[in-house]
Amino acid sequence: MVLGAAGAALGVAAALVLTALGEDIVFFRSPSEIASGAVAEGARIRLGGMVEEGSIRRSADGLHVAFRVTDGAQSLPVSYRGILPDLFREGQGVVAEGQMRAGTFEAATVLAKHDENYMPREVQAALDQGGYAAPAAGPR
Repeated sequence: MVLGAAGAALGVAAALVLTALGEDIVFFRSPSEIASGAVAEGARIRLGGMVEEGSIRRSADGLHVAFRVTDGAQSLPVSYRGILPDLFREGQGVVAEGQMRAGTFEAATVLAKHDENYMPREVQAALDQGGYAAPAAGPR
């Protein structure tokens, strides 16, 4: 009887926590998943992949940046207003948090991978699945 009541109380507590955090949970998606229609327009998500070579375009004031994120199979246009991390560049891993609007991912935050050996597990899995081949390393 006591175990049943404790289990029920634990279940109610878990449900309340998940309900309270429901709007704060942000799911990771690859460009292929988004292109397939698996994400509703306006849903808050994290987009991960590689910054496509030759895709970065900056406004005259330098605060608006447009670029494409790819997983090797698909790529998506991204729009961001703000200051980018120092490690942000073409061919680099990136995770952007935001929402899809009219075919463009509007990023609220952009994170670049912090060294040559680190890649978030989900981003690496999406790149492997998309068949992404990293560009040859050259002088930077």
